[in-house]
Amino acid sequence: MARTRGTGSRQTGVLRRRSLLLGSAALGALGVAGATAGCSRVPSGDALARLKSQGTVRLGIAGEVPYGYVDEKGEFTGEAPELAKVIFQRLGIGSVQPVATDFASLIPGLNSQQFDVVSAGMYVNPERCEQVIFSDPEYQMLDCFIVRKGNPKGLHSYEDIVRTKARFGTGTGYAQIGYAVANGYPEDDIVILQDQVAGLNAVEAGRVDAFAATPLTARGVVQNSTKAEATEPFAAVVDGEEQIDGGAFAFRPTDTELRDAFNVEIHKMKKSGELFRILKRFGFTENEMTTLTAEELCR
Repeated sequence: MARTRGTGSRQTGVLRRRSLLLGSAALGALGVAGATAGCSRVPSGDALARLKSQGTVRLGIAGEVPYGYVDEKGEFTGEAPELAKVIFQRLGIGSVQPVATDFASLIPGLNSQQFDVVSAGMYVNPERCEQVIFSDPEYQMLDCFIVRKGNPKGLHSYEDIVRTKARFGTGTGYAQIGYAVANGYPEDDIVILQDQVAGLNAVEAGRVDAFAATPLTARGVVQNSTKAEATEPFAAVVDGEEQIDGGAFAFRPTDTELRDAFNVEIHKMKKSGELFRILKRFGFTENEMTTLTAEELCR
């Protein structure tokens, strides 16, 4: 991809990922099981050695397609869990256990030891880097709007949203809130909806003119719609800088050995093309593969 990631100012405290919950009953059951397992404190020390001895790693997921979710068969999958299964197997940890929670609870749950790793393709940003350590990202991502068929208002950027005074919606904690506000859209006027499905419904019903999401989730949710479509992906602009985010695994700050071993494997998979072959199954394209590092994104 020809674009480079900007280093413009970010809205402090704005969460950088979305949460699309599917199969709420299955997620609820997994969440109860995970919460029960997470009540016991894990010993300090070398996390990689401990997990190898246990033979199991607990993965925090947030139920968002295509990143990490429970499918119609009740099985957990997604680009991050499938990648985790491969890498942790190679690190000598044969079993992965999903712990489903809402997105905003992922970092608190990780640091309170309810699970061992966040496996949700979480965006890396400076605020989060103060709380956790990240692997290098497995993908990079732009933004996208869900709009009415034909895109009657011609909405292709946050500048367009502001210029046309469009009714704008996005999800709770989405990075797109900060991007819209940084471009001059009044925060109090943003329609906050539960997820992409609610966003699609709002667009189809005419309650909002655009719902902001990632290209993968937007394309997926409009696939069977006769009233709405997804715009072409674009980079948000903040203070004149294009913003491209990268999704990665998150680890506790003390677990550097585990993170470093994970990074060794993910870089091998990038070099061999295996990483793309896994992510391609979930709708990722070569344009979404990345050479960004966590160090760059944390700055």
